[in-house]
Amino acid sequence: MKKMRLAAFALGSMLAVGAISCGAAAEEGAIEYKHVDAPVPANENGVVTAEEWSEIYPEIVESMNANADNNYRISYLEEDPYLTNVYEGYGFAIDYTSAISHSYTLEDVHNTERPHPYANCITCKTPDYTKLVNDMGEEAYMYDFEETWSQMNENISCYNCHENQAGNAGQLVVTHSYVTKALGDEMENFDPAVLSCGQCHIEYFFEPDTKATTMPYSSAETMDPEKILAYYNERGFSDWTQESTGTGLLKAQHPEFETFTGAGSVHAGMLNCADCHMAKTTSENGVTYTSHKLESPLENEQILQSCVQCHGDTDMKAKVAAIQEEIVGREKEVGEQLSTLKSTLEEAVTAGEMNEDVLNDVRALYRDAQWYWDFCYVENSEGAHNSTMARRCLNNAETLINAAMARFA
Repeated sequence: MKKMRLAAFALGSMLAVGAISCGAAAEEGAIEYKHVDAPVPANENGVVTAEEWSEIYPEIVESMNANADNNYRISYLEEDPYLTNVYEGYGFAIDYTSAISHSYTLEDVHNTERPHPYANCITCKTPDYTKLVNDMGEEAYMYDFEETWSQMNENISCYNCHENQAGNAGQLVVTHSYVTKALGDEMENFDPAVLSCGQCHIEYFFEPDTKATTMPYSSAETMDPEKILAYYNERGFSDWTQESTGTGLLKAQHPEFETFTGAGSVHAGMLNCADCHMAKTTSENGVTYTSHKLESPLENEQILQSCVQCHGDTDMKAKVAAIQEEIVGREKEVGEQLSTLKSTLEEAVTAGEMNEDVLNDVRALYRDAQWYWDFCYVENSEGAHNSTMARRCLNNAETLINAAMARFA
């Protein structure tokens, strides 16, 4: 399978993921890359593990292991009870909790109560499965989940972003073949650090025939929620058909990549994911490296200080909190409206008194409204990545809901 190797990047005070200093740096506080050979993998699957890398990059691996501290979890179904109604008939109505750190990905995907018959559910959960797909091709997506999961060894780790490369010159590798298949040469238009994270933090679907993980676009221009919805509608694709309403619905995944790089994003042209979530760190023995502990910039004063370059003495915690409070409030407001529409449509279907053409019009409006609301709801920044897009999606959803409800008047 084709993989895209990406050169080192530098933005502001942050340097390449996987970089680490060695000896005297060219300037104080700068990262100087090691030039080493990668270890020979001990695993039969050919993946160099984090433990093997730790002999070369001890500080980086230690910081990556610190992600295990992030194990706080909430149930969205308890926090927003209307979700059970909106997602009725789909796995997310049964089990939907907040994501915790990369240290628990294999445990999470196995323990979820959502059904997962195929191994494609392991996409992005472990380097072992990424390597398996790269070696075996798309047939690996249809392997049995339990049998495949039992052969996986490591949570998200070094291979996912660096393959088995040594990280020399801060090199990144897009290891997920569905990204290169979808974007091809378009990948050159994205910051390597954004693309490295974006290869998992995306909207995707499973092809009905092959069960392959697939991105619903082919360029930066076609990555926005309107064009993705048009793609699905033109294909007649639905993640599930809701029996109570007779509606084919879509389930957005976690479109951080599309949101951060999309229209309305203020930061995409200036920053990348590492700038805001991976602090440049100097150890006690003077080694300067990019921490692989993934953090909110609001919880890391060093990262937060980088905001000063553009925002001056603005209280960034208060500013972001205000945005997130606004967007979360709107998500709940529009979500409740969506739930009301779903219940109203369900009652009309059960009664059997409304013209079928009118019902189909309402179903189409419901489907599109649910998509726009969900695209915002499941994006993990709560508006911080791109508040303009978040507002647009929620406003689109509300407009469609009102149009659908008007058909019942």
